[in-house]
Amino acid sequence: MAIIISQIKTALEDSEQQDKIIESARKAARIRQDEVKRAYLVKSSIDARKKDNILLVSSVGFELNQPEKETEIIKRNKNGRMADSIKIQHHETPDFVLGTEKLEHRPVIVGFGPAGMFAGLALARMGYCPLILERGADVDSRVQAVESFWKERKLDIKTNVQFGEGGAGTFSDGKLTTRINDVRCSFILEEMVRHGAPEEIQHRQKPHVGTDLLRNVVKNIREEIIRLGGQVHFLTKMEELVFSNGKLSAVKTSQGEIPAEVVILAIGHSARDTFEMLCSKQVFMEPKPFSVGVRIEQRQQVIDEGLYGKYAGHPALPKGEYQLSWRNEEGRGVYTFCMCPGGFVVASSSEEDTVVTNGMSEHARDGVNANSALVVSVDSSDFGTGILDGIQFQRELEKRAFDLGGKDYRAPAQSVESFLKGLTPDLSKPLTKPTFSCGVKEADLRTAFPSFINQMLEEGMKRFDRKLHGFADNQAVITGIETRTSSPIRITRNADSLQAIGIEGFYPCGEGAGYAGGIVSAAVDGVRVAEQIMKRYSPIKG
Repeated sequence: MAIIISQIKTALEDSEQQDKIIESARKAARIRQDEVKRAYLVKSSIDARKKDNILLVSSVGFELNQPEKETEIIKRNKNGRMADSIKIQHHETPDFVLGTEKLEHRPVIVGFGPAGMFAGLALARMGYCPLILERGADVDSRVQAVESFWKERKLDIKTNVQFGEGGAGTFSDGKLTTRINDVRCSFILEEMVRHGAPEEIQHRQKPHVGTDLLRNVVKNIREEIIRLGGQVHFLTKMEELVFSNGKLSAVKTSQGEIPAEVVILAIGHSARDTFEMLCSKQVFMEPKPFSVGVRIEQRQQVIDEGLYGKYAGHPALPKGEYQLSWRNEEGRGVYTFCMCPGGFVVASSSEEDTVVTNGMSEHARDGVNANSALVVSVDSSDFGTGILDGIQFQRELEKRAFDLGGKDYRAPAQSVESFLKGLTPDLSKPLTKPTFSCGVKEADLRTAFPSFINQMLEEGMKRFDRKLHGFADNQAVITGIETRTSSPIRITRNADSLQAIGIEGFYPCGEGAGYAGGIVSAAVDGVRVAEQIMKRYSPIKG
């Protein structure tokens, strides 16, 4: 247990002086020095609401020599100015309760993104020796395939930004922010640090790893799973699940059939052929809302100045980030998503003759441009009520982008000014230059979307530029199309057992199944599913 003191505000100059921040917290909470066993920084963030007085806001943890005095210190501050900023925190970790039922075969995990990876790590650590199937290549081979696509515009449909070790998050900013409040979040961050992520992710308000460092973390986790008795098979596509009397009995793969009574499906949001197979098997699935739009780019310096004013460039300040949203009277939303400071817009197709955009940053975030998805929410009233109608809607947009980009994997792009004013697309005027990894072609992106999406994109650009000067000024550019914001399908599962409805032994998991929305939430869902399997079955090895 520890006492957490929050809302400790200090000057930017104190950002590198943790001892000073800790001392400020100790004095504010009236904790005596001789009562402290250990003190440490929990979280830090930036308060930039007043651009003439930007502050560092920190939370500090104190472990006491005599833990029983924690309640006394809380009472000591009950009526003081820190009353609302002090609490006792219990350090909780996932509770791995082991069952007694015997497993005839290894648990099989399909997909080695965050959900599959952390499900595999949890199971391997407790002696369940999971067998993990990944349709794409290992991360080193995958990097080569992706970079080859970006240079030569020759897509490998087996291994790309969507498919391969680490999942789609491997080619991203490696953001670790999440809105879920789950004790497993700390476990995920601790394990990532243990496997090579920067220690700072445990105390930054908006932690990120960066695609360059994340690749090594992914490899280290894989190596631990194997060391503990697990197996990871790359370039092994799951082609069919075999059910018998409402129970899972086997997995058919590109390398042969594998008997299994437990399968975790952690396929990510882009395994469309797998969704189609499940639909043909009459697995209960539902269409779900998602969002589509464009990637918008601004010079990072412009965003920093818009957020920090005269403090832009201060060494204590992180690269400027934004998260903006607006909803109209009918409830349709437009918002920014997956913002990548100092990043790049990357080609992320997984099917031939399509263009898909995504954002990526390295740990240093030292690129000239900022970028984010600018997307509009859509649901079954827009694309149809059939289970696979959302996928078809995505495909049609991606194929339209391919045509507009010149049919060679370049992306259609234009200035924000030309989009808003209905002018002929022109990329020679804006100071912001598109960074799309396969190159761009000037095109009118309004022709790519239905009118209601264009209207919401236009409204969003105007409103967000008023909130953050420079977001959508005459120097910004947009590139199309962003479609893979989340899974268009939910594989509905039982709320208690986390098994698919009506199918024993089949555990849909993570973002592809519709139960997560980012690296941390997907990893957490993987651990949750692993816990359910552990609770029922005994380990394969002691």
